[in-house]
Amino acid sequence: MKRYDSIVIGAGHNGLVCAAYLARGGQKVLVLEASELPGGLAADREFHPGFHASVAHSVSHFSEKVADDLKLATHGFASDLQSMPLVALGTDQDHIVVDGNAVNGVGTDDEESYRNYRKMMAGFADALGPFWHKTMPRIGSTSLSDLMTFAHVGLNLKRLGKKDMQEFLRVASLPMRDLMDENFADEGLKSALSWDGMIGSRMAPRSPNSAVIALLYRMSGKSMGAHSIPGGGMSGLAKALLQAAESFGAEVRCASPVERILVNGSEDGQQVTGIRLAGGEEIAASKVVSATDPKTTFLDLLGVQHLDIGFTNQVRRLRCDGLVAKLHLALSDLPEFDGLAQPNGRMIIAPTMDTIEFAYDPTKYGECPENPVMEVVIPSLRDRSLAPNGQHVLSAHVMYVPYKLKGGWTDQARSAMCERSIDTIAQYAPHIRKHIVHQEFLTPADLEREYRVTGGHWHHTEFAMDQMLMMRPTYGAAQYRTPVPGLFICSAGSHPAGDIVGAAGHNAAREVLR
Repeated sequence: MKRYDSIVIGAGHNGLVCAAYLARGGQKVLVLEASELPGGLAADREFHPGFHASVAHSVSHFSEKVADDLKLATHGFASDLQSMPLVALGTDQDHIVVDGNAVNGVGTDDEESYRNYRKMMAGFADALGPFWHKTMPRIGSTSLSDLMTFAHVGLNLKRLGKKDMQEFLRVASLPMRDLMDENFADEGLKSALSWDGMIGSRMAPRSPNSAVIALLYRMSGKSMGAHSIPGGGMSGLAKALLQAAESFGAEVRCASPVERILVNGSEDGQQVTGIRLAGGEEIAASKVVSATDPKTTFLDLLGVQHLDIGFTNQVRRLRCDGLVAKLHLALSDLPEFDGLAQPNGRMIIAPTMDTIEFAYDPTKYGECPENPVMEVVIPSLRDRSLAPNGQHVLSAHVMYVPYKLKGGWTDQARSAMCERSIDTIAQYAPHIRKHIVHQEFLTPADLEREYRVTGGHWHHTEFAMDQMLMMRPTYGAAQYRTPVPGLFICSAGSHPAGDIVGAAGHNAAREVLR
């Protein structure tokens, strides 16, 4: 039987980051990926001959530390990417463009308010920034390292000054609607600026939870939340991570689905001993690191027989139902959006905050919105390799599309929601249908099936107050270690959360090496 120091299950970006750090630390590492290609939601997807996309269609706050540590620039990933402007599409061509510190298309009062708002949020994001790369202390821990982490949190907030620290504590708990209403008058600007607090989660403008924390999470790093498309598309980043891991000595095997995490039980307790592949092959390892979502890891791969009932119930209660569908269009030509010289930004279709709220409401009952809200990009404008010469790819995140549709997801239901989404885009690009060569619509249920992510959820489990920081995914496994010795987790379901960041893989590798 082959033996490794560590086996990483899943070659998504966190799994590859973790494997690269472990191999760099001197371990013999094997990465096992069920799909044909590495990258997870960032993997290349040829959805029509010659047309390429990925479910994660842009990058904003990928860890600069990870990029530097793993020397990703030498493998083709440039961290100083040209960012896309944020465009709030208006129904009467009254579009709003947010680009860095500037905003165009709103009144002078909102222009000034935006500068003040951005400065305030930048300060808050900087205060939180260091903690996305830290292991959160265990609840009740009195160890020196954990106490120092708490002290660091307090010191960072204190550095804001008393007034700003009080404002941070107030703002962090606000519904997104309240934060936007306090700062701006223009509805389109409110919708666009609030988008990153809600996309990928079960939250709407009036949700009393953690949308502001999610927004600050995405505003961390030098990009301040601005999105970019890497060379070679998102799969270009995945390839760079793969090459980095292999350059340090990690072995990566695709088309190798893991069936079971193996555990040796004895009177002295349990210990992970390796894995068994779906074909029956067993591979031994001192440690196993799962980059799959928590429910898959604990309930399917490990098995509840190795867990106590309290922990098992916590895992079962994790909220993992996604609300984002993915629309890909293969286009024969560049679509014209009325009022835009070129559709080269990250376009938000959500005219008002109420539009977002009303799109969210039907999902409570397993229904699709009549007027979906969405984020649209034309990635082929930034990377010509994604489509044949002269042709283009449109990629859209469609909110709020339920994982569990009332009556189930049939071909007819999927087609109807796809057409509704295209109709919504056509309100701003009236001639787009004549350019459509092929269309693909992936519901959260499709994402679950094709990418093996429970519920098709971006974050693997909801990014909410009861499922974040030292409680992510739950307080029995929030430090990347699990109740079974030798088993670790490093997916988006771990701290800090989802998106293409790599912090969870970085943090988990540090714990394994310890």
